[in-house]
Amino acid sequence: MVETLPHKLRSDARSNRDRILEAARSLYAEHGLEVTMREVARRAGVGPATLYRRFPARQVLLDAVFADELHSCRSIVEEGCADPDPWRGFTSVIERISILNVGNQGFVDAFMSEHPRSDSFAEHRATLLSELAALARRAQADGRLRRDFVIDDLVLVLLAGRGLAATPSASSVAAARRFAALATDAFRAADTNGALPPGAAVAARMARKHPPAR
Repeated sequence: MVETLPHKLRSDARSNRDRILEAARSLYAEHGLEVTMREVARRAGVGPATLYRRFPARQVLLDAVFADELHSCRSIVEEGCADPDPWRGFTSVIERISILNVGNQGFVDAFMSEHPRSDSFAEHRATLLSELAALARRAQADGRLRRDFVIDDLVLVLLAGRGLAATPSASSVAAARRFAALATDAFRAADTNGALPPGAAVAARMARKHPPAR
């Protein structure tokens, strides 16, 4: 019993933290960053004392939700890059990030409007784009990703996918999957691939706008 009780307390604490972060993420996406701590506690089903014990200030909670979003994105990319089949890994990243974005885009946009020079986000983006470019080269060497693909093409798809956040929540995941499937088909190497216009160099411009932390 002595060993079981601390374990249960740790489990309850983790559960409370997860519920708080999920509630905050949903409320921020729905209503912006001005949601009160009391509203977060109510949505999470915890008392204000529990909320403030874990997150003593609004900014601490905001930073925790944002860090959680970055972690989710990083996990998707790392798992895709670790796949021994580079094409499968590449396409899984497109689908999973598209789905992730329809759920968190409102929060991320709101957070970045309040913290436009977030070094953590710039560094996160630059690192993941570098890893995805390496994955894409492996998929091209495998003959399944079109030869004229450049990393800017993936950035364009992800930017375009931001608009899916405006779809009704009941159909947003289905829309994200459909969008990802269409994008994947456009990236697939085939004899019928037509020539693409010149690249847009969007990744380089984004890096100049938000240079990674040193």
